[in-house]
Amino acid sequence: MQNWKIESPPKQVFDILLFDQFSNHCLANTVEPMRAVNAITRETRYSWRFLSLDGTTVESSSGMQITPHGSLNNEIGNMLFIMPSYGFRDFGNWNTSRHLRSAAHRYDRLAGLDTGSWLMAQAGLLDGHRATIHWDEFINFAETFPNVDARRERFIIDQNRITCSGATAAFDLIMHLIGQAHGQRLTMEVAQLFMTQDNARTYAPSNRKKSKLVDKAISVMQENLEKPLTIGDVARRVGVSQKTLENRMRVELNATPQIVYRTLRLNLARKLVLDTDQSVLEIANRCGYDNASAMTRAFKAEFNQTPRAMRGL
Repeated sequence: MQNWKIESPPKQVFDILLFDQFSNHCLANTVEPMRAVNAITRETRYSWRFLSLDGTTVESSSGMQITPHGSLNNEIGNMLFIMPSYGFRDFGNWNTSRHLRSAAHRYDRLAGLDTGSWLMAQAGLLDGHRATIHWDEFINFAETFPNVDARRERFIIDQNRITCSGATAAFDLIMHLIGQAHGQRLTMEVAQLFMTQDNARTYAPSNRKKSKLVDKAISVMQENLEKPLTIGDVARRVGVSQKTLENRMRVELNATPQIVYRTLRLNLARKLVLDTDQSVLEIANRCGYDNASAMTRAFKAEFNQTPRAMRGL
């Protein structure tokens, strides 16, 4: 039987450089998917720190104050997210550029979120790279930095430089990075948690059009967890043959429809195990299993422990 297991690469350390007038929305869309990965896997796959240039408190555009974990000086990590948002022009100075150029030698990758691309470009860190920015600033960005290949895209990954066009695009970017690091099954679980419209396979801009079929099929599966459909029925409901659906899911999710459907059912089972006091039999019935024993076997194969063990009983 094919497995669709989550790999366990080393923990990734992400630092988030905040400036006054940063966007709460952008910050939440950056951090919350990583927090969800840790919660779902029960492992610390990601850790993050809030930084400012000098370590002093920063205030968001809506007045939320954050006391950083420290200053940018001498910190190292896998990625530095640069998040100035609304007040970015106030920080486009020699001191900021000096700090960012120094950080570029200490972090594997730099990511400009929202208007962070402007500060990166001003420091010369995007010369010769494809990049994007919040679309309200796109024309000025393209005219001010002719050495940057400016493009209107939600996010762009060009070697070790990443740029993102806004708060909602930040969520797409993080989901894409999660998929790269941990596979599409975990990405799909995170998307389920946040009830996103698309069911989270790649979140890459170039893949959005071809993803609608798989998204629709997953939605059909989610609507029929208690009484599972055959894969042929799922395919008919989305208007394709079973073979077409199987091929598309293998390409986009590296898994068969049967594996995807089983994962959705077992994800629901795990949620009910952890969040309710329902019996294993009741949970089995809600997740489309004929009896508790069948669900318990599938549950243990998927999560390496029985429902009772997960509950700590």
